[in-house]
Amino acid sequence: MPGLLRRLRGFGRRLAPSLFGIALILLALLPFGLPQFSSVMPLLSVIAVYYWGVYRPDLLPAWAAFALGLVEDALSGGPLGLMALVLALVQGVCVSQRRFLAGAGFVVGWSGFALVAGGAALFIWSVSSLYYLHLFDPRQALAQWALTVFAYPLLAWTFLLAERRMLQPG
Repeated sequence: MPGLLRRLRGFGRRLAPSLFGIALILLALLPFGLPQFSSVMPLLSVIAVYYWGVYRPDLLPAWAAFALGLVEDALSGGPLGLMALVLALVQGVCVSQRRFLAGAGFVVGWSGFALVAGGAALFIWSVSSLYYLHLFDPRQALAQWALTVFAYPLLAWTFLLAERRMLQPG
């Protein structure tokens, strides 16, 4: 029985980043009762993919980031494949810059996140405007980016605590 429990715990550790991603996607899709808030809701899934892509890409590989994006696309009703592509690209950027970002300290990591989130918000705004043949207000994308950047420290801290907990023996 201890071997089974050890394997289940290991499986849970490997699955945790994806479960965090799904939980954040669901949180982002909740109706908060605030007019127009859904159009500027922080890109919580981008935060999750960035964090795990920089610090533990083995726990959230590109295919998992892509799958999270498909889940978000399906649940949000947005263009199918848009968030899948965005999250796969974010994961790819994180892995390619991991050596620099992982050891550079929080301020540099947060600045790197601000750049990546800005690119993601701009890409989502551009593709959505083309897809719907409607030029969406760029101020919404800017507000969404700002809220995403300001949400990063809290979620990064939460992920750090979870990561430390997952690495504890026993």
